Amino acid sequence: MTATPLVEVRDLVTHFTHRVGLFGTRREVVQAVNGVSLDVAARETLGLVGESGCGKTTLGRTILRLVARTSGEVRFDGQDVFALDLAALRRMRRRMQIIFQDPDGSLNPRLSIGRAVREGIEVHRLARGAEADGRVEALLAEVGLPAGSAARYPHEFSGGQRQRACIARALAVEPEFIVCDEPVSALDVSVQAQVLNLLLDLQARRGLSYLFISHDLAVVRHVAPRVAVMYLGRIVEHGPSDGIYQRPLHPYTQALLTAVPVPDPKTKRARVVLAGDPPSPVNPPGGCPFHPRCQHPGKNESCRTVRPELRELAPGHQVACHLADR
Repeated sequence: MTATPLVEVRDLVTHFTHRVGLFGTRREVVQAVNGVSLDVAARETLGLVGESGCGKTTLGRTILRLVARTSGEVRFDGQDVFALDLAALRRMRRRMQIIFQDPDGSLNPRLSIGRAVREGIEVHRLARGAEADGRVEALLAEVGLPAGSAARYPHEFSGGQRQRACIARALAVEPEFIVCDEPVSALDVSVQAQVLNLLLDLQARRGLSYLFISHDLAVVRHVAPRVAVMYLGRIVEHGPSDGIYQRPLHPYTQALLTAVPVPDPKTKRARVVLAGDPPSPVNPPGGCPFHPRCQHPGKNESCRTVRPELRELAPGHQVACHLADR
């Protein structure tokens, strides 16, 4: 980690209010993100993992100010993202981009791939005319799309090629930080490896920083030297990926790791099966948010009544669990 991280998130909270009931007379608050703090250094990848619905995507979008925060702070290169006026935010958008999970949904079917990539170049006035065309062709070639791709439409490409086009679109405005929101989860396994390697190559060439969001710990291990594990809107474990994979401290992380397939069919591994479904973010449990599903033999009254804070149990390795050192 550098002394001054490129991205600094402090106590970030994002809640959504919606009306329910026959006439919408009752209001519910969805507690999507609850007091998250993390840093991403320049040229670093931070992996963010957790089950569907734990708040990973909302966190990524709030960092980019695509979703309004409830409270907390996000700083990018020392600037308070939520204090920027519209003109300053527009300039900041060049430096922070996102690759969405679903390339089908994030590409306009009425725009050619070239037009989709060119749009950001023109909006930010980076180039026009033949120069913009040249940039588009170079970007499409850089992400591995064949010559002539600029004139074709999204439906003419495979899923992996569409995701490559989305990566080119994110790179078009020359960002420094990219939120990769499950960028390979919709792809075949063989294509996943190709796209992951592409992201690593682009990071090395362009000096990019990534927040890599995924529910797949095996994928995150391939790309991120540091991992944060999220559960019900909170970070429950955070540290070097080697430390987390070799000695997970939180019962939730342990369960996630046992769900990762082992390539050797002769290798036997005890599977930790979590009981029940994750609690609702509308009505999260008191104390440790994981306690209703936790199978730790030492689970006690403190787990049900006192919310654990992140504490460091190994160099750089933090965990929010009362029982992690027992």
